[in-house]
Amino acid sequence: MDIREEIFRIGKNLFGTKGFKKTNIKEIAQSAGIGVGTFYNYYASKERLFLEIYIQENENLKKRLMESIDLDREPAKVIRELIEGNLEAIHTNPILGEWYRKDFYKELEQYYRNEDGTNIDSFRGFYLDLFRKWRAEGKIREDIDEELLPGFLDSLVYLDTHKEEIGLHYFPQMIQYLAEFIMQGLTKSPK
Repeated sequence: MDIREEIFRIGKNLFGTKGFKKTNIKEIAQSAGIGVGTFYNYYASKERLFLEIYIQENENLKKRLMESIDLDREPAKVIRELIEGNLEAIHTNPILGEWYRKDFYKELEQYYRNEDGTNIDSFRGFYLDLFRKWRAEGKIREDIDEELLPGFLDSLVYLDTHKEEIGLHYFPQMIQYLAEFIMQGLTKSPK
């Protein structure tokens, strides 16, 4: 048995069923048949373990979406499907959903940025690559700083954390309209 893989598997299961806050290192270690000290030989913290699990889940989602969506279609349609797939995953995958919980996101993001100074949202890089491709093909505007481009879509996902304030009844339609408006703005020349 590979202890690191076992800790990862058990952590993923516990985070997925109990959530990050209610899962503790002692429980992970006991379920793996190791001591707490041994856990620290493989992972510096519960946050580090969760981040590795989150990154894997995020990469799996990105791969599934890339395989299921024709990325050569009209940009607005591609983005709509990507956003729908991403939002659905946030609601159906407890690991991915943790990242967007208001009480958790800032703490975990800050921990990660302090750890090595980078952002782990692989979708941001994916969107940036997609926008670069579309820009090279003349499908989106060239006058917008490319580093801003994925931020437009990030904002839609962050809105999801405020859907109660927006109104649950209107929220799904609002996200679709906002995605459409963003893509119309990115694909049309400024006047």
